[in-house]
Amino acid sequence: MKQIYLLFTVLLFSCNTPDNQLKVDKSTEHKSDKIKVLNFGTFHFGYTPDANKTEFDEHSKESQKEIREISKMLAQFKPTIICIENLPKYNDEINKAYQDFLENPDELNTNYGESSMIGFEVGRLNNVKKIYGIDNHMGYNYSVGDFIENSPDLENAIDSKTYLQLTNEPFKEFPELAKREAKYETLSLLEKLKLINEPNHLDYSINTNADKLLYVGINDGFEGADNAAIFYHRNMKIFSNLNRIPMTKDDRVFILMGTAHTAFLREFMKRSPKFEMVNTLEYLK
Repeated sequence: MKQIYLLFTVLLFSCNTPDNQLKVDKSTEHKSDKIKVLNFGTFHFGYTPDANKTEFDEHSKESQKEIREISKMLAQFKPTIICIENLPKYNDEINKAYQDFLENPDELNTNYGESSMIGFEVGRLNNVKKIYGIDNHMGYNYSVGDFIENSPDLENAIDSKTYLQLTNEPFKEFPELAKREAKYETLSLLEKLKLINEPNHLDYSINTNADKLLYVGINDGFEGADNAAIFYHRNMKIFSNLNRIPMTKDDRVFILMGTAHTAFLREFMKRSPKFEMVNTLEYLK
């Protein structure tokens, strides 16, 4: 009899616990004083020195129509602060262009790529007064691993197998993601943006831009790690620039950056006592 009673108690507790836990989690989120952030990653619409580029005609009518539609989706977040991938020292220039766009919004501003095409339009739809650049530039060699692996006179003394897997089969553990990635160029703009904002794809952005370099080095050197550290450092400075902006718990922050920066900001904000990220994919519907 005692065994039956014990079994009943365990079943009752196991059935009730998840619901109670969900209620606690939802309540905590609802009452959170953290600043809400829509941390949105994109590829660069215009010129980019990045190794990975996406072909995109930002001037075509179809592209501009897609951007307007996506901007409407993102605008539902109702941001009060908009941050873009531009240096803070150009804030006056950016905001002059933004004010010009507000006076004549019939034509999207393509001069700053996605920063002005999406950033300005989301700002206009929400009556945001100012755009903030939070970028920071630091030179680093993201090709150092490939150089070492492909040089007959050099030998990767750390872990070629893992480096080459991350280079050639980055989605090996995620077959469904790999299928979508293989069809990337045929996807619509919206589907491309959905894909690159998925958590596993953001992890890939960190791996391909920095972490895979931790597996390469010559002899007892740290050529890969040294360059990865520069990229980490750059993103730390970007996060610091974000924190320079005066804001309160009532603000809602929309961040528009290249996906690698989005991925790093996600990691910093996960542990932040200040910010709480919303689900980006919920706004791309």
